[in-house]
Amino acid sequence: MSSRETILKRLRNRTGGELTAPDCDFAVLKRPDWSTTERVALFEKMIESVHGEVHHCTEDSWVDRLAEILGARGARNLLVPKEHEIGVKLRSATLEREDLPHLLIYDEPIASWQSVLFNDVDASITSTRGGIAETGSLILWPNSDEPRLMSLVPPIHVAVLFASELYTTFLEAMQAQNWKAGMPTNALLISGPSKTADIEQTLAYGVHGPKELIVLIIE
Repeated sequence: MSSRETILKRLRNRTGGELTAPDCDFAVLKRPDWSTTERVALFEKMIESVHGEVHHCTEDSWVDRLAEILGARGARNLLVPKEHEIGVKLRSATLEREDLPHLLIYDEPIASWQSVLFNDVDASITSTRGGIAETGSLILWPNSDEPRLMSLVPPIHVAVLFASELYTTFLEAMQAQNWKAGMPTNALLISGPSKTADIEQTLAYGVHGPKELIVLIIE
């Protein structure tokens, strides 16, 4: 008899029969049926409470807003995905305008340009798989086009979030996107810029990653 079977046998002997789950409706997981506008407002409130920054845009205006944001910060360059529509649109935009920083693409092994990534890249922009309103979190599933280091290394991380892909809770996001069917090994939940309280329990931002998290919500 295995250890598992031994433990279950002891539990059955104590309860006098088969083990059953407790009668619970998991009310703690239930939330109001919020509208998209309400979810956006809650997400903004939560992520700004931990030094995240939110900008409301449209599909036609987000490039203009991005140029303003990075220009105000003096960003010299921007790391973009090669295949995703975000990177494609930005590269196309640079042919017609000069207010965007120089664009970089993460299209080679990290070993060949690690020094550049860690020392010379000012900002990066990534897509998101959605967001969680009640915690102010972004969902990122890194892949070969948008490697994990894109959102973890540059001092400024810009994330593009569609309001229609904003969920009320973590559970809702998992169910709506059918996470049980398969997930990447390095899925990320990002709630604000990098922070730590390791030193004397004092909260500090930007110690182990981006100093700024800027979210462009496409509405």
